[in-house]
Amino acid sequence: MNEWIVLSAGIHSLAFALFHLAFWRLFHWRDTLQRATPVDRAVIQILNLRLTYVFAMVAALCFAFPVELHSTPLGRAVLAGMALFWVGRTVEQFVFLRINNPAIHLLTAAFVLGAVLFAWPLFA
Repeated sequence: MNEWIVLSAGIHSLAFALFHLAFWRLFHWRDTLQRATPVDRAVIQILNLRLTYVFAMVAALCFAFPVELHSTPLGRAVLAGMALFWVGRTVEQFVFLRINNPAIHLLTAAFVLGAVLFAWPLFA
């Protein structure tokens, strides 16, 4: 059972990696980022690419090492770290993006799902 949960966490991470790769089109960054300072424009894009890399790497770990992630101290630390990442991202959603919009609520639910998927093997 834990292997399936870890694999599901990998799918979740891969989906977020792909979602972040789509930010340029989704948010029309070619146009909207022109209003930002050159430093802000660079930082936003660099952070987005690094976050995409992290999500892809976590997905790869989940797919390649599902047993190790839930059954070794190092694996459990990775799962706990990712669960806390998603808890923090959920909290930040309420701090920085207080918009009453169905898409925002769907994203918040996806962040909570990430926290649950990564935490579940720690308690099973």
